Amino acid sequence: MLPCSRIAMAMLFCIGAGAAYGQQEPAAANPEKCAELHIDDKASTALRQPWTQPSNRGCTVRTAHGLQLPDAKCTPGAVNPTVTLQILRAPGFTTRCLRDDVTSEERKAATYDWYGIKHPRNNDGQSQTCELDHLVPLEMGGADTLDNIWPQCGPAGVALDQRFFKRKDKVEDYLTAMIRAGKMDIDVARRGIAGDWTKFLDEADAACKSGPCEIK
Repeated sequence: MLPCSRIAMAMLFCIGAGAAYGQQEPAAANPEKCAELHIDDKASTALRQPWTQPSNRGCTVRTAHGLQLPDAKCTPGAVNPTVTLQILRAPGFTTRCLRDDVTSEERKAATYDWYGIKHPRNNDGQSQTCELDHLVPLEMGGADTLDNIWPQCGPAGVALDQRFFKRKDKVEDYLTAMIRAGKMDIDVARRGIAGDWTKFLDEADAACKSGPCEIK
């Protein structure tokens, strides 16, 4: 996806804190609305400091409840400190205000080497097997830096919506909805998803069955 950049005035304003489960984001962010929010898209604070870039094959994927978690030393998670609760609730905020302006796709792909995972081929659509996942998602104010990115792959032989990264997407949408509704503290949610996103899966499945998450 493209970062915030200048586009024609005829384009729609970017809206929401990211797509709700099952919905799509706007085609592009409105750079003027992004600028009005005073976001520093390059700002990043690691949740574990100091952080050192890992060596190739120096990281190991963990599991919890049969689902994948990154190596906490290699991918501790990071947040953009300029993205506040007020910004997440602002109608002009979209993840495209943060995406792909700090770390290139080539540098992000290096995380496969850190984890010793072979780069997948034909990795899109129904054939997608891996996602370079933001551990703390951009829609929750996660940073677009390497300490917040890891390759989440598999499992094989299941429908696309049952792959690990798609199941985590539902947790991301659920926690974002909880934050915006004032039902969960933003820092608690960010540290929670970075520590073990799987512990929120049952709640997310119940609240986000087939559309926008229903928060009571």
